[in-house]
Amino acid sequence: MRFMLATALLAALLAPSPTIAEAGAARLKDLARVAGVRDNPLTGYGLVFGLSGSGDSARSRATLQSVANTLRTFGVNVELEDLSSRNVAAVLVTATLPAFAEPGQPLDVQVASAGDARSLNGGTLMLAPLTGPDGRVYAIAQGPISVGGYQFEALTASVQKTHPTVGWIPSGALVERAAPLGVAGNGRTLSILLNEPDFTTAQRIVAALSAALPDPEIRAVHAGKIELTYQAPPASLVSEIARIENVTVQPQRRARVVVNERTGTIVAGGDVRLGQVSISHGDLRVEISTTYRVSQPRGVLIEPGEGIASVVVPESRIDVQEGIAPLVTVPEGATVAELVGALRAIRLSTRDVIAVLQSIKAAGALDGELIIQ
Repeated sequence: MRFMLATALLAALLAPSPTIAEAGAARLKDLARVAGVRDNPLTGYGLVFGLSGSGDSARSRATLQSVANTLRTFGVNVELEDLSSRNVAAVLVTATLPAFAEPGQPLDVQVASAGDARSLNGGTLMLAPLTGPDGRVYAIAQGPISVGGYQFEALTASVQKTHPTVGWIPSGALVERAAPLGVAGNGRTLSILLNEPDFTTAQRIVAALSAALPDPEIRAVHAGKIELTYQAPPASLVSEIARIENVTVQPQRRARVVVNERTGTIVAGGDVRLGQVSISHGDLRVEISTTYRVSQPRGVLIEPGEGIASVVVPESRIDVQEGIAPLVTVPEGATVAELVGALRAIRLSTRDVIAVLQSIKAAGALDGELIIQ
């Protein structure tokens, strides 16, 4: 009995763990989307009131005309020449209408100055309709603006943080019309669109869906589109899509190295490999220093005559130091992380490491795609 128990325990320990076996697998909803399910951009034009003298100036005729038109809707007739307040700013309003949005759903709104306003801090957006690409109104925006920056000015100085002419209104818009797009197809076909088209991933998705869904006919149209055809429409489209998007697939990851020269950031996938390569990076230092000496005429200390004066003479010194370039050899199959560690060991800066990666790619020793941002 003890022997059988020990054997069963040993078999359980040696059996592959489901988590390890499925390492790297992803749900289909993280790799693709159903055709027709997408966000929709909304744009609008509005006025921000309540600014403390930081709004548009009198040069912005469009703002003055918009204020006059707004006042007329309240029964106030005023001429443009009578308007000179800088407490109002014309703005462009943008939002994103998600798929399947219904009336009453709140949306976040971004507001950006369209004139010469200095700051939108403390302002309130007046009622502004948001339209889609088809020209129809899908949402209405209004509310106080939250600005992450500020700007203060004096006669001879000014202080500014980030961009005070751009702000957000959390849940500042309400949907008035349902999203125009839905699941594409005639009820018997569904199309799955890959976020990053890849032939290998598309073929693996077809195999995974065929094993999980025996009813539809599944085929890969191309590297970025999978089409499912049903003999009869599914009884519940929501349930069918839920089954599809939870199918796990082992995607084909692309070997990429992304470098950002501005921030000095290097990100590399674990499957990026290097060929055998030797790297020699020069170490040249040039230091230039300048000192200024005053040449005083001899014997002239109190009352110098005409044409006699002290002279400031610059003296420059240039020191050049060229050290021995260290040599780094990377074996076949090494990763980018190992290369960066070796270059760090010889005290290379991030900018120098990026330059080395560019040279390795040019030499053909980098098995992957190098993306420079």
